Amino acid sequence: MLGPVLETLIGGLMTGVLYSLVALGFVLIFKASGVFNFAQGAMVLFAALSLARLSEFMPLVLAFAFSVLIMIALAYAIEFLVLRHLVNQEGIILFMATLGIAYFLEGFGQTLWGSDIYKIGLGLPTNPIFILESVFPGGLLIDPVELIAAIICAVMVLVLAVFFQVTRVGRALRAVADDHQAAQSVGIPLNQIWLMVWAVSGLVALVAGMMWGAKLGVQFSLSLIALKALPVLILGGLTSIPGAIVGGLIIGAGEKLAEVLLAPVLIRTFDLAGGGIENWFAYVLALAFLLVRPQGLFGERIIERV
Repeated sequence: MLGPVLETLIGGLMTGVLYSLVALGFVLIFKASGVFNFAQGAMVLFAALSLARLSEFMPLVLAFAFSVLIMIALAYAIEFLVLRHLVNQEGIILFMATLGIAYFLEGFGQTLWGSDIYKIGLGLPTNPIFILESVFPGGLLIDPVELIAAIICAVMVLVLAVFFQVTRVGRALRAVADDHQAAQSVGIPLNQIWLMVWAVSGLVALVAGMMWGAKLGVQFSLSLIALKALPVLILGGLTSIPGAIVGGLIIGAGEKLAEVLLAPVLIRTFDLAGGGIENWFAYVLALAFLLVRPQGLFGERIIERV
């Protein structure tokens, strides 16, 4: 029994890393602008569609380079056409703007790239990896794509954490998030900061879309993965890059283990049909966190003095 449980746990942790890749984009924009970017899931989809369709006509490395340019151009268009006209507006107005951006990107992506299911061939090994074969019969199975995604995610987290904490630009990003007007008053160019953070978030979306597209195929349901990133953010905290990783690991492992361990108990106890726990477990766990620790495990506690 221990072997299947460990295999399920490892698979859940790997899936959690992929959730974390999507959640990182949310954290970056919220950390730098104080805006919850509802368009992050659409950005993941648009980036994956760009890479998948371009890779049909050119080598993958060149397609990735062109996709990077596309996401940077997209960030510039969002900043130039939308964000610079909403400086110092209320947070709800900026949130509604990202909602409109999300629906535009989904429709524009379908118009530009098509609505079929596309594959992204990364040239990664497809054969599963088996470990601890001497300990467990048959060993424990690991998906190589998810393992590589975990390594990439760890590198991105390290780079982004150093960027925000050490560099001068990173400190400017945090200042903008705290107070737009105060940041502008000390000479921080708000428009350039927003352009930079949306461009970086677009690159994170490209990496996330590349890994999810290689795993599931590029299809329009890919944007719904962003909804699974919401519990990740609630657990880890909207302002914490390491929190996005820890939250993703908790959600990924928790939903897989709940499906395997909790489902049989519910079936026997309440005479249920079983299944589907993986779809709602993350949101129930997030709700419990909201009741107990709304700022998340690593989020900053907000103290208001009146």
